[in-house]
Amino acid sequence: MTASSLEIHGLQIEGRAGVLVHGVDLQLRRGEVCALVGSSGSGKSLSCLGMLDLLPQGLLRTGGELTADGQPIAAAQVRGRLASLVLQNPRSAFNPVRNMASHGLETLKLRGIRGAAARERMDHCLAAVGLDERQRVLESFAFELSGGMLQRMMIALALMAETPFLLADEPTSDLDALSQARFLDLLMALVDAHGLGVLLVTHDMGVVARCAEQVVVMEAGRVVERQSARGLFDQPASASARTLLEAHQILTGSYP
Repeated sequence: MTASSLEIHGLQIEGRAGVLVHGVDLQLRRGEVCALVGSSGSGKSLSCLGMLDLLPQGLLRTGGELTADGQPIAAAQVRGRLASLVLQNPRSAFNPVRNMASHGLETLKLRGIRGAAARERMDHCLAAVGLDERQRVLESFAFELSGGMLQRMMIALALMAETPFLLADEPTSDLDALSQARFLDLLMALVDAHGLGVLLVTHDMGVVARCAEQVVVMEAGRVVERQSARGLFDQPASASARTLLEAHQILTGSYP
């Protein structure tokens, strides 16, 4: 299954406390990075998970139509087929009693790839994400690999699944500066080489400046601004965007 765009229209998420995400629209395009930004608690991570119906227990998507190239599609048809997910804490995404080879073989089996072809494909995808000690990595369990290596393994699994879109929820927040830079270099190389469409959930405006073409700003569960990254940095229209940019300037001493 292929598509050049993936969209959610009118996404609404509710919990016991009431409505947490109000009518959010998001659009991903192949070969483009869209950053979803906002302060903690703004609803950006929930929106990312809500697109794929992967919300935590107690939360429910009560509104929103998911479309691929303008045609309605169920989230179950998108997960692992059109879109892969990279989580903030990659260790939690892996079964702790199964090694990386097991995860890879399961992903490839769903695509009908088995045996020697599966091993060859795994080696190719691990090489593509810079995991050079491929045999050691494939024999390792999640607790035996660093956070940066697990992030790369998650992207390798996305390559194995051949999904055209990647949803990345705060993927650099648990990484040190060097691992963060390597991850972002890898992400942009894959966008260029494979035409990935990426939704990048972050509060780091330096990451936005480096990677994103489009930016959507959330506050209190609502979209309060959307424009090009350059336009946002040059002339932010919302108080939330201005606050994020000011915080970045204070922390780093520079403006993106």
